[in-house]
Amino acid sequence: MKEALYDQIHEIEERHWWFRGRRAVIRALLGHAELGRSPRILDAGCGTGRNLAEYANIGAAEGVEPSQTAVDFCRARGYAVQMAPLEKLPFDEGAFHLACASDVLEHIADDGAALRELRRVVRPGGAFLATVPAYDWMWSHHDDSHHHVRRYTRSRLLARVSENGWRPVFATYFNSVLLPPIAAVRAVQRFRPAPQRTDYELTPAPLNALLEMPMRAEARLIAGGRRLPAGLSVGLICRAE
Repeated sequence: MKEALYDQIHEIEERHWWFRGRRAVIRALLGHAELGRSPRILDAGCGTGRNLAEYANIGAAEGVEPSQTAVDFCRARGYAVQMAPLEKLPFDEGAFHLACASDVLEHIADDGAALRELRRVVRPGGAFLATVPAYDWMWSHHDDSHHHVRRYTRSRLLARVSENGWRPVFATYFNSVLLPPIAAVRAVQRFRPAPQRTDYELTPAPLNALLEMPMRAEARLIAGGRRLPAGLSVGLICRAE
């Protein structure tokens, strides 16, 4: 990801509707993880560290991140974060009860290597949470600026985790309500090129509360076990075999 984007994300992730909605979905997915008391949690590709605050409410949370800029943001927030790629994690085998990778796998050329390494550091019976962007046909400048390698479908993500040591427990699309309007915007952008901006800049701040509401409603459905049939993202929980 472009280093300058970490500054932008750090600035907006507390209030922007997409980050707030995704945190609600992550909390809902964690309800399917069946964690014990005080789990040790790894946020793999932890970015600037906002999700570590969520995981710290559950157990002992620490992070790993390949960007020095992001690591500096995390450490300024007081979190234990090491700098390393996901394909070579600086942790012992079976060190964690839960590993999380929120919109991370799409950045990694060999996602299988990252999934196997995450499996190595999660103890048998432990859990893995992932969220990823959906559908190659939704590709935009946002993906280019974030150095994405791919987008996923639910079936593609399930296949990748299953091939690399994980047993899927629960998988669903999310950000479903906003899929049609955002797909329409992407279609217009292809035919009418405009100044290239990230998705974070496409919605004015006064709309944050309104745009967050559909994802919070979807999170309640996911917490209740509903699997949504389509959406801008995919989320899943797996178990370590």
